[in-house]
Amino acid sequence: MTFSQRYVALGDSFTEGVGDWDPSRPNGVRGWADRVAEQLALADDSWGYANLAIRGKKLRQVIDEQIEPALALEPTLVSIYAGGNDILRPKVDIDAIVQSYDSAIGRLRASGAAVLVFTGFDSGQSPIFGRTRGRTALYNELVREAADAHGAILVDYWRLKVLQDERFWDVDRLHMSPAGHILTAKKVLEVLRATDALDVPELDTLPARDRIQRLRHDARWAREYLGPWVGRRLRGVSSGDNLSARFPSLVQLTPQG
Repeated sequence: MTFSQRYVALGDSFTEGVGDWDPSRPNGVRGWADRVAEQLALADDSWGYANLAIRGKKLRQVIDEQIEPALALEPTLVSIYAGGNDILRPKVDIDAIVQSYDSAIGRLRASGAAVLVFTGFDSGQSPIFGRTRGRTALYNELVREAADAHGAILVDYWRLKVLQDERFWDVDRLHMSPAGHILTAKKVLEVLRATDALDVPELDTLPARDRIQRLRHDARWAREYLGPWVGRRLRGVSSGDNLSARFPSLVQLTPQG
């Protein structure tokens, strides 16, 4: 099938859709990018969609492995988010990675595609990931400069404060829940000035926990999610090592609830 408008999504687990679990879809996830593609096609069936994002990828890997395949699809719209996995490492040169990012955004824009980029999430309220807040703030400022320089469209994820609610996050606290992905899809469509028929689901009531219960809850999270995540980093392996891009060729998705 030939599409006159072609949306290609690039990045890591954020764009792959991790946390929005759907066993009927490639890699078992759906995610905000799928939901954006569904809404674009619902309004105009000339839209095709590809998603090359793979969980665990660092910024340099996204550039080296995804930019050329994306350009080969002759996109009219590209979304790209990369760098989050770099920021979580013990050491990272933010200026250096965003310099590479700036060049990649420039290449995508030079192809004639509209390019959508994101700032990073404000993790200041997290006792663990809040330590990276300063890095993310610097990354965000440089991304804003790159977006301005190349005429890219910016989704300011940092300022989407509603996402501070833990119910928008998966149990691993690293990835968004289905509600978080839907909220992000709505924000992206708003920035694109596109219509949507998405409804953010009603959130469950948070359980009341006293101090001891919170400590036990946090200890269980550390044992089941943080520990394995740190272990993978120490071994130099990634959760995405044996995965392929979910939609490497253009398809058209339709909403499924």
